[in-house]
This record gives sequence, C-alpha cells and structure tokens, in this order.
Amino acid sequence: MDLGIKDKVALVFGAGGGLGGAIAASLAAEGTRVVLADIDSAAADRNAAEITSAGGTALSIRWDIAELGAIAGNLSRIGKEFGPVDILVNNTGGPPPTPASGQAPETWTQYFDSMVRSVIAVTDAVLPGMRERHWGRIITSTSSGVVVPIPNLGISNALRLGLVGWSKTLAREVGRDGVTANVILPGRIATPRITFLDQQKAKRENRSVEDVTAESTGSIPLGRYGVPKEYGDTAAFLASGRASYITGSVIRVDGGLIASI
Repeated sequence: MDLGIKDKVALVFGAGGGLGGAIAASLAAEGTRVVLADIDSAAADRNAAEITSAGGTALSIRWDIAELGAIAGNLSRIGKEFGPVDILVNNTGGPPPTPASGQAPETWTQYFDSMVRSVIAVTDAVLPGMRERHWGRIITSTSSGVVVPIPNLGISNALRLGLVGWSKTLAREVGRDGVTANVILPGRIATPRITFLDQQKAKRENRSVEDVTAESTGSIPLGRYGVPKEYGDTAAFLASGRASYITGSVIRVDGGLIASI
C-alpha cells in the first residue's frame, strides 16, 4: 500500500530512543525525508545512519525540546536542508516514577515545560506553514496512563493527559485547513524505557525482573510486549494520505492491554 507521503518532511522528536527511532524508520521506509531530533545526539546519529544505510533520507539534530529558544533556528535549518515540516511527531521522554502527591512545585514546572509547553510551542511554530499548504499531520505520542493511570507514574499520568485535551481541541481548529491531529499511546512496547520501569517495579516490590515481566505479559491479551516497529508503523499510517479522515483520535497500540472500551 502506498501511503502517499513520499518526499514529505517529517520531524520526529525523541528519535534517538526506541519508540521515536522506530517511528522515524517507518516514515523513512515510506519515502519521507526524516529529521531525527533528540537531546542525545549520538543516539540520533546512530538511528539516522541506520535509515540512510537502508536507503532512506535522514538528518539528525541535537535538540533539547525544552529549550524554546532553539525552535526558530532548528526549523530554519530543516527548511534549508529538507524543506518545511509536513509531519510533526511530538514524542518526549518521561519523568521518573513518582507518586502523584508530595512532589515539589518546581518538579511539576520542570516536566510541564519539557513535556507539554515545549510540544505546544513547536507545534505552534510549524502549524502556520501546514495550514497555508493545506496539508499537515500532528502526531503526539503519550502513554497508556492517559486512559488508565499507571501506579507510581503520577507526573506522567497528569501531564500527558493534558496533551490529549490539547490535541483534541487542536484537531477541531485546524481540520478545515487539511491538518490532522491525533494521539498515539503505547502499551507495553519492548524499549529500554519499559525495561527500566520493570526493573524499578521489581526493586520496589523485592521481586525478580523476570517475575515482573511475566506478570505484565500475562495481562496482555496478545501475550507479549509490542515490537517498536509495530508502533512506528501505526504512526506512519496516521501520517499518511490514507489516514486523511482520522483526526482528534486517540489510537491505542497496546495488544489489547487496556481493558476499558
């Protein structure tokens, strides 16, 4: 199936990581010119090199999304080297495991700035061009915690849920301009982040990581953790011309983990 996004320009944040890297690879496989942005430049470089070695077109940029002053300069560079951004994938790192109560106000501010305010600022910067061209895709990766809050991820549950409300509102504002806005949320996808969370849970509960992982996979109807490529391919479809009538949606990539309708 031709997804109709050949030569489109995609900007993927967190592209040095497991989920962001998989999204970038899936988009590149469809012929998009992908910009891999990450605070970890070495990781972004590695994933960009894998894309180019597979025949894709990629550019890696060291970009701390929390640095709002870097937005204009980085978008200018992308415009000169690839062209204006057609597809924006908002994908930020998660905060450390914490309860919802007892967190210092400055901690909430720190992660609001890096996980929410930054996403909105970058989106606002690319939206005018998308609306002018009457084509654009805004895809925001969150967490299954926005549907069923995850214990001991209080900051993540609260802040990522705010992005769901923002994305839904945005979708209504820009739909007539040919721009869609959707949220994708991962269940248990086999990435270093999930490994870390399993290790932290095992430590808190004085259990083995293997026991925690077995318990977790046992709660998933498909009986396994997801593969990053499955998540990346979902994002690529939402970015495509074939998904032009999907907007304001929250798409679960969770193997059936979330029990609610």
